[in-house]
Amino acid sequence: MALCFCVAYAVIFAWGMGGFGLSTGQLIEAMQRPTTSPNGWGIMMMVQGVTLGLVFGGAALALASALGYRWAEYFNPRRLGAGWWLLAAAGLIVVILPLMSVIIAWNADAHFPAALHDFEAWARASEDRAAGLTKFLTRLTSTGRLLVAIVVVALVPAMAEELVFRGVVQKNLVRWFSPHVGVWLAAAIFSAIHMQFFGFVPRFLLGLVLGYLYLWSGNILVSMAAHFTQNAFQLLILYFTQQGRFGWGFDPDATEPLPWTLVVPSALLSAGLLYFLHQRMTAPAAPTTMLTLSSEGVAVHRNEPSA
Repeated sequence: MALCFCVAYAVIFAWGMGGFGLSTGQLIEAMQRPTTSPNGWGIMMMVQGVTLGLVFGGAALALASALGYRWAEYFNPRRLGAGWWLLAAAGLIVVILPLMSVIIAWNADAHFPAALHDFEAWARASEDRAAGLTKFLTRLTSTGRLLVAIVVVALVPAMAEELVFRGVVQKNLVRWFSPHVGVWLAAAIFSAIHMQFFGFVPRFLLGLVLGYLYLWSGNILVSMAAHFTQNAFQLLILYFTQQGRFGWGFDPDATEPLPWTLVVPSALLSAGLLYFLHQRMTAPAAPTTMLTLSSEGVAVHRNEPSA
């Protein structure tokens, strides 16, 4: 990851000077104060995409190659059981959102003990600064910006973060400890590395969902589909809100929980869908019958497990 970080910033400076026509000083200035730069939005999107894609995704792929694996072999120990697994994983993320709104609201209002007051003040100030940058990057004033944001904010993180946190971190933690310990530790690392303490719990729970989807399916595409849906759905909500499509005054930045009339069905449906996916994804593969010849030349039917 350290090596890929260096490569990423070499790409960023080459792109900034070649693509945006900026000097090194101008590019640094734009990265430090993107809201006052004419190219600030495009530059920060470029920085986000290249950094995530290379530092996370590039490092994970490089590791698999260095260990002598083919990428599909390392990240997909099982073939995709069925195409509907991807749709079901995406649907789970949408269904679980009302339930998550309660957890998001609780975590956003959490307070640390008095002994950690200074840390709490620093953490809230850090999150306020991060929220300001996020609000700037998600100012989706056109369809073109929406498409760029879907690639940079939804697709690239879904691929790169899943390759690292599920494909590498969780895989090895499961091997070193146990399946459940591996999933829970990887989810905690996934949430902590975002450095957003007042969103730690909902992101940790998201990490658990993504982790178990990968554990059960054995295919990184399943957790990628769920992760992409989480990010893209929020972007679409933001875009339609900014375009004035929601006439009832919907505020996407609010941390208020949704009504219990939505939360309770969300909890029940999420639990049911998780159970259903667990049953289907962990079911043994159906055997296939193969016709072979015995040493006496007699046809023999053998049941072989499918791949």
